[in-house]
Amino acid sequence: MNWFDTHQRKLPWREEYSPYSVWISEIMLQQTQVDRVIPYYLRWMQRFPTLESVSIASYEELLRLWEGMGYYSRVKFIHKTSKIILNQLGGQFPENLDELLKLPGIGPYTAGAIMSIAFNQNYPLVDGNVIRILARIFNIENSVERRETKNYIWKKAEELILPGKARWLNQALMELGALICTPKSPTCYECPVQKPCLSFHLGCTEQRPVVQPSKKAIPIKVVVGVLQKDGLFFIQQRPANGLMADLWEFPGGKINQGEKPEDALVREFQEELQFSIQVEKKITTLKHGYTNFSVTLHAYLCKLVPENQSPILHFASDYRWIKSEDFRAYAFPAANRRLINLLIKL
Repeated sequence: MNWFDTHQRKLPWREEYSPYSVWISEIMLQQTQVDRVIPYYLRWMQRFPTLESVSIASYEELLRLWEGMGYYSRVKFIHKTSKIILNQLGGQFPENLDELLKLPGIGPYTAGAIMSIAFNQNYPLVDGNVIRILARIFNIENSVERRETKNYIWKKAEELILPGKARWLNQALMELGALICTPKSPTCYECPVQKPCLSFHLGCTEQRPVVQPSKKAIPIKVVVGVLQKDGLFFIQQRPANGLMADLWEFPGGKINQGEKPEDALVREFQEELQFSIQVEKKITTLKHGYTNFSVTLHAYLCKLVPENQSPILHFASDYRWIKSEDFRAYAFPAANRRLINLLIKL
């Protein structure tokens, strides 16, 4: 904690410890790097400074502000939880772990963050940084992905809590993992807890924590069509469930093995929308990485043939014909947004 007091980074969510600000920052930080979260957090707090402002906002506006961060189900849970707290709990976060865990999208980690950082109650907080630190300090030889190991680490984290100091200890541990006890090449000689670290003394810090080898990203080839008519662009909304739920996109889909991108596009428009189209010219090829997939996206301009067709939706939940200046009002997957930015420049 002394080390943290001197070396902590100046982060916007450390300016105050309100339950709302802790909640939003911790939800954003799930699966997302700190440097990437900061601008999103600042924009969010400027637009939605209170829980009430989130509750009364449209889900579409929240989704648009979140665009680019991924894991979009987080936004849906934020919206649901804000309404429950405002309408059923008098606008106040419960100061009880069990009650927090009943709220949509709040699991053990987020509940522990709110209880310890916002309310400074004596609860542990175990994220990837803390797992790595404790796996090294106690030289845990079993995979940290096993349930038994996770339970052991949570128990150790709970034993470390000093009464009345959970806010500072939990943040200090996470900061130590971010700045010193890093996944690769930890700076052990600058570490304030080097002395009790078993892995350091045994010379095996690089082998801790024990994890399963990461899977290689699966390569996928997809094609999308930028369909225009009378100066308007056709976009469709993804279903409310599943990957990138509720986001808007250009129609298209996977390219089958041995299939030409142009043929795949004609097929996808027919299967998804019962649209007959003519592919005009290629716009670009984009590469985009996701957690488990590596996508190569081929984009084409296309038009309806004949023009007086109406879509019959077999996949999408909604559709729009919009002007180019209206693109900013809708939330798109990252690869589609890159394509839109390119279209605007053309």
